[in-house]
Formats: sequence, C-alpha cells, structure tokens
Amino acid sequence: MPLRLDAADAGFEADFAALVDARREADEDVSTVVREILADVRKRGDAAVAERTAKFDGHDLEKTGWQIDRAARKAALDGLDSKLRDAIELAADRIRTYHAAQKPEDRDHTDAAGVRLGARWSAVDSAGLYVPGGRAAYPSSVLMNALPAKVAGVDRLAMVVPTPKGETNPLVLAAAEIAGVDEVWRIGGAQAVAALAYGTERIAGVDVIVGPGNAWVAEAKRQLYGRVGIDMVAGPSEIVVVADGDNDPEWIAADLLSQAEHDPTSQSILFTDDAAFADRVADAVKRQLGTLATSAVATQSWQDNGAIVLVRDLAAAIPLCDRLAPEHLELAVADPEALFARVRHAGSVFLGRHTPEAVGDYVGGPNHVLPTGRRARFASGLSVLDFMKRTSFLACDAASIRAIGPAAVALAEAEGLPAHGRSVALRLGS
Repeated sequence: MPLRLDAADAGFEADFAALVDARREADEDVSTVVREILADVRKRGDAAVAERTAKFDGHDLEKTGWQIDRAARKAALDGLDSKLRDAIELAADRIRTYHAAQKPEDRDHTDAAGVRLGARWSAVDSAGLYVPGGRAAYPSSVLMNALPAKVAGVDRLAMVVPTPKGETNPLVLAAAEIAGVDEVWRIGGAQAVAALAYGTERIAGVDVIVGPGNAWVAEAKRQLYGRVGIDMVAGPSEIVVVADGDNDPEWIAADLLSQAEHDPTSQSILFTDDAAFADRVADAVKRQLGTLATSAVATQSWQDNGAIVLVRDLAAAIPLCDRLAPEHLELAVADPEALFARVRHAGSVFLGRHTPEAVGDYVGGPNHVLPTGRRARFASGLSVLDFMKRTSFLACDAASIRAIGPAAVALAEAEGLPAHGRSVALRLGS
C-alpha cells in the first residue's frame, strides 16, 4: 500500500523527512563496469562497440548496418497513419516554437569608463542524442531532445538507438526525420555514449550528449562529463499533485498513474486537504490499475513509492513540495496562480484542473526532459542553452585602459603576480 501521512500527526516531520530522503535509484553498482566499457571503446573503437552490440542487442552490425539511412527514416515517416503523423508534427511545431523563444541575445555595450564589453552566444558544433530502445522507446523524447539542438543552430546531430535483434522502431525513426536528425546509429548502452564522446573509426565525436537511458547510460554520461557536456544525470520519474476535493478523483488517479507506469522506481505523491477525497483517489487508483496494460509496473511503483499526504490547507503543501523539488508538479486547484507564486523548486509546473502532466510530455511545448531526485533545487529542464555557450569579450582603447588599468596593476601586485601587473603597466606608460 502507498504511504499515508497526515501533517497533523506528531511523527509527521520524521516520516516526511524519510520520504524526501528515500533513495529510488537502481541499487546496482555500475560505475566499475561502465569505466571498463568507456576505456575499451576509447582504445578499440568500432570493434569494442560491435562486440557489445552483438552481446547485448543480438545482431551483427556488419550485417544489419551501422547506420539507419535517410531513406529508411523518410519511409518510416511516410508510412505513419495520418492521424499519428499529424500528432507528431503538431508536437514538433509546438516544441520548436517554444524553444525558439529561448534563444539568448548577444550583448555589446560601452560603459562609463569607455570600455567595450559584452558576450556572444554560439551553438556547439555537434551534439549526440541517446534514445532508449528497451523498456522505453519514445518518439516524444526524440523531439524533446533533438529540436532544441536544431533551434540552437547545432550543425551536426547524431542519434544513437539500440535495435534489439536489428529491429527498428518506426515511430522513433519518423520523429528523427521530423526533427532533422543528421545521423542515426544502431548502437546503445554505455558503449554508444562512449562512441559519441571519444569518437571511433566510423562515428565522429560530439561536444554535448543528451537523452534518457538506463543506469549504465546515465553513469556513462556522468563519467564523461568534462570530456563532453551533458544535459543531466536523471533518475526515476516523479509527479506531485496538489489537489482539492472539488476535483474528479478519476482524473487525479490517472495523473498519478501517468508517472507510476514508467518504471517500478517511479514516484507519485498526492497532497490534499480533504481526507474523504484522498480516499476516493486511492480507490480510483486501485480501479484503474486493474485496467492498465502497464499494471504490473504501475502497481509496484504505487505500492513501493506512492504517497498520499493530508495537509491542513493547500498553502501548507507548497513548502513540503519544495522540499521534494519534484520533476513534475500539478496544481489542480481553482486558483493555481496563488500557489504557483509560492513554488520555488520544481522541474515543471502544470496549472489548473485541465492541465495534466501528460499533455506536457507530448504537445505542450516546454521540454519534458527535467531534473529528478530533488535536483530541481539547483537544475533546470533541457533547453536551447544546453546546446549553446557564451563567449565574453572586452575592448579597451588608450583612454579606457588608463581609467581602469591602475586598479588592475594594484590587484596583480597584491596577488604576487608581477607579469600580470607589467602587462597592464606597460600600456599605461609606467
């Protein structure tokens, strides 16, 4: 059964702290294995990748082909049912438009001392996109990861996707075609991340790697950070719903299960100020679990990690939500803006009774790649900025260096760096 907590109980603080601190990441110690894979791919390149593809995905890359060409991607798109194609294209248009508004502006101005200074933004040359091919094979994730890169202006976007037994997912290929992915490689796992980071005989290295994956993929990205940029190291999905008793319990139950069905380690939490409504939601969850094709996964997630928290009023729920810093936060109340104004830590917030988190997964526009595991305290969702970098610039003339140079000389001397000071002082004629 999911955890039931009441903020009025004497032991609530300790129980809630335990909920906040609970660790849901996979227990496997994968770091050593991943380190070995990365070293092998760096040393042996394509051979190491091919061996592990044969072992884990069950096909020979020399026979199935390393790349999935543009013709196959176009054929996958052309072969879609018209309704599904329209849905994917609608999602792509909305995601592209939202992220286009994120592009930063360059700055260039001259200050009161006559010094010209500013910053110029530019895209990275290349980016790699990891797409899962096991439990999760989601075209929506292709769009969410690829489109911000293309909007940013990335010249080359290489996608890696495992193809078990050599079989491809046409929806994933169609999404790659719509998003403008340049290369699609039939590889997965930590070895694919290593190939993108180091480069191999066939695969040119990239500057940034993004996209979801299992524990080995996440660990490979973590270990390779610094060699390449990464989006984030994400953990199990999570949703927090703040709801009053005027909601339809079936709606809220469905919202909770929308994340529970991702993985047994996912987490769904309801905050409400209505005990009777909490009971109705719990009953609705139980009924709906009996109808889901993903029932086994969702049931384990709900029983092991789910929670219902009763609070005295909904405003009191917000500081508790901030402590959780959830990936997704739904404010299913009559006046969501009042609560939203108090929220400090959440990956993405969904306002009002008619805004389920699931609409954001597909067609809302904002990115669904979000920080998990309380990382929303310090991290943000994927954006155009993950594929761009800022270069600052500075220009002094003879007058402006005379205005600010003496202070630089004084600081250099104080720090015991005479060459620093001399490089400025010579230009001051001193």
